[in-house]
Amino acid sequence: MMRFISSLAPLILLSACAVPVGPVEVSRFHVADASPLGHGTIAVVPGPGMDASSLELQSYQIAVERELSALGYTAAPPDSADQVAAIRLVRTALTESRSPVGVSLGASGSNYGSGAGVGISIPIRTGSGQSTATDLIAVIRDRASGKALWEGRASFTVSATSPLAQTQLAAPKLAQALFSGFPGQSGETIRVP
Repeated sequence: MMRFISSLAPLILLSACAVPVGPVEVSRFHVADASPLGHGTIAVVPGPGMDASSLELQSYQIAVERELSALGYTAAPPDSADQVAAIRLVRTALTESRSPVGVSLGASGSNYGSGAGVGISIPIRTGSGQSTATDLIAVIRDRASGKALWEGRASFTVSATSPLAQTQLAAPKLAQALFSGFPGQSGETIRVP
């Protein structure tokens, strides 16, 4: 029996490492004629205001390029690609406001008398109270004309201590959600599990 339990230990530990993945909210817009999308050559570049040398942004660029390749695009240098996908990354630290102490008052009455009471509650915090909101924004343009063909935003908010707050897990998750069902219905916001 002990041997059976010890052989299950690695599986139990592995299952404890599973990352709960919540839905990603995705909004997309595209031109009426979406036929140029999903084929040809494309370059994935940092969007306006983004630091091209940022390792975090580069992780998102790689994830976006991987998704676009799976859709039928071929990666090319920016000066020769048919289309250019400019990506932006916005990460925001959010702090949940919680009152450390709560006070409640109560009174009661009955045929046998009346009573009053005061209670003090001190919440037990189970987390840091901080979360991280991450937005991945992409705009695909025709390189020759500069015309925007498609744009989308994928967003999610997780606890700051969640593994999904880390770039190595968040980048592929957001990129996959952003391009799920590409090009998508223009103007629609969906939730991707």
